[in-house]
Amino acid sequence: MTTLCDLANKQCKPCEGGIQPLSQDEVNILTKQLDGWIQRDQTIGKTFEFKNYYQTMAFVNAVAWLSHREDHHPDLSVSYSECHVEYSTHAIKGLSENDFICAAKVDALLKV
Repeated sequence: MTTLCDLANKQCKPCEGGIQPLSQDEVNILTKQLDGWIQRDQTIGKTFEFKNYYQTMAFVNAVAWLSHREDHHPDLSVSYSECHVEYSTHAIKGLSENDFICAAKVDALLKV
């Protein structure tokens, strides 16, 4: 079974479409490996809370760097002390393993 550590150690694979989204069973299994991420339709998301704007923006910048490195970019909603991160693989109109890899990497940012 895949664990959070396993997901965080994987690299995203390029996805230009032509593959099927994960099945609901696969999504359920992978979501259980994440901490607090929730599936909504064809996305997974999580809201992160911080003490202040500076910490929120530091997190946003770290997520941006990680996303650029993986070439898999989330939708971010940012306020003073919160950032909501949402992943989906738009090229396949659903969820791929890349979404779960990046979600695990985002969680790992806060464990450093």
